[in-house]
Amino acid sequence: MSYDLKITGGTVVDGTGAPARRADVAVSGGRIVAVGDCDGPAARTIDAEGALVTPGFVDIHTHYDGQISWDDALAPSCHHGVTTAIIGNCGVGFAPCRAADRDRLVDLMQGVEDIPGTALSEGITWDWESFPEYLDAIDARPHTMDFAAYVPHDALRVYVMGERAVADEAATDADIAEMRRQLREALEAGAIGFATGRTDNHRAGDGSFTPASESSERELVGLASALAGLDHGVLQAVSDFDVRRGKAGFDAEFDVLEAMLRAAPGHGMSVSLLQRVKDTAQWKRIVERAEGAVQRGLDVRLQVGARGIGVLLGLEATFHPFVGFPSYKAIAHRPREERVAIMRDPEFKRRILAEKSDRIAGDGSNVPALADEFLQNLDFVAMRLWRLGEDFGYEPDSRESILAEALARKVSTLEVLYEAMLEDDGRELLYFPIYNYIGMNLDVVHTMLTHPLALSGLSDGGAHVGTICDASFPTYMLTHWARDRTRGPRLGLERVVEMLTRRNATWMGLRDRGVVAPGMKADLNVIDHGALRLERPRLVADLPAGGKRLLQGAQGYRATVVSGELVSVDGRLTEARPGRLVRGGRV
Repeated sequence: MSYDLKITGGTVVDGTGAPARRADVAVSGGRIVAVGDCDGPAARTIDAEGALVTPGFVDIHTHYDGQISWDDALAPSCHHGVTTAIIGNCGVGFAPCRAADRDRLVDLMQGVEDIPGTALSEGITWDWESFPEYLDAIDARPHTMDFAAYVPHDALRVYVMGERAVADEAATDADIAEMRRQLREALEAGAIGFATGRTDNHRAGDGSFTPASESSERELVGLASALAGLDHGVLQAVSDFDVRRGKAGFDAEFDVLEAMLRAAPGHGMSVSLLQRVKDTAQWKRIVERAEGAVQRGLDVRLQVGARGIGVLLGLEATFHPFVGFPSYKAIAHRPREERVAIMRDPEFKRRILAEKSDRIAGDGSNVPALADEFLQNLDFVAMRLWRLGEDFGYEPDSRESILAEALARKVSTLEVLYEAMLEDDGRELLYFPIYNYIGMNLDVVHTMLTHPLALSGLSDGGAHVGTICDASFPTYMLTHWARDRTRGPRLGLERVVEMLTRRNATWMGLRDRGVVAPGMKADLNVIDHGALRLERPRLVADLPAGGKRLLQGAQGYRATVVSGELVSVDGRLTEARPGRLVRGGRV
């Protein structure tokens, strides 16, 4: 028998959790046709000697909703073995949308997900109004990877309620009925599910709460019921789970999510799980409630990130410790090179170090109030700030922090921060893990990742482009958790691969991928695990309208295959674009 592609001599980690084994993999017609002895010629052969062969990774939490309409690569996810990406998370997106509401949704995405509004305005093609039309539009453009889309609550609410779609406005029965009708239509057209956001940390560009953030239980239950009777579709929610704007607290919030699930029998919901600063034990209560819901027959899963959830700070990033200082604000508009030259002047340095930061959050700003609290407690912040440098492991020791350096040198924290930001001609980045790093290690993340209800998620690919680059989570899972960790227990390689592949694919209802086995879709990675490493994040001005974003590459990916076609070889994209929309219920 002859094949389109044959991968020979590799160690197959098949995505099921089974022990790794040496085997060849043969592909024909975009499907895996043999695993083991694959006698016969192939149009193309990949030598995988000394490398792993895994299923392609399924990233269930990205925000490429606008980028997908103009960008066929979907970087940086394409550089980290991702072969299927799910968009529309957290309730934000660009469909359905009338022409009159485009700017509003752009402002919302800019505020919530830190994506430059100018880039979105110039780049989005807007060749749709309804959600089914959106699916058709993004399906028409080939990409490096497959993708599926949630219906985002905020866009749906704006489409149906118009100017009344503000956080404090309750939806009428007629509004709910129409939103439910639109949602059902989208699901029948192939939407993968419904996503909602219920967190005060998400704000529009003008600082206002997101349209759906305070939706009533009646509205949420009515929308969730649109999934009833369908054989596909999941719910996704992000919530603060705390007392929000006069609403009831933790248990009442979880009760709302459970009510949504009861309205959609046979369907599941994933919820974001992380350790917060102000309530460090809240995540344990979320786990307990999720376990209880499962025991009562409800299907709840917990999306867990691979490391600390935080931000990168620097002169080229969206934020840094001096962004609110009067002297800095006077030069903030200048190019980086000019700012660095001015900041190296001893007199300027003396003046700015004697100042206090103005408020950067509050009315008219999408910056969370937490930012001002941090700026008022810089020693607390500096205890959790590290230079990123090269080969950063994302589980740094407190003895290497900015605060530790200030104490050792007997100078102010502010002075060390100032000097650090000027390193590498102002390109240095400082790592600030806000969540998941309260104990100054990743032990809590290990506990989350090893829970039976855990899903590998929260990469936010395509979002927060000036503050994070967590689309590298899949690579970090393979390096830190399956190979490099020294400060605590690791995860087995087979377990990590299963989390990145079959577990996520199965959860999303994508039954044709996530496992290296005959009959499955030929989405594959060939990885030199010993050489696998993350590159340092870098700022690149490659978005429409000159917009900038942080990108993080990786070394060690010998090949990434989508539908049997090579989309990446030795870390470089090919011209192949086999990626297509995956319509829910049709795989």
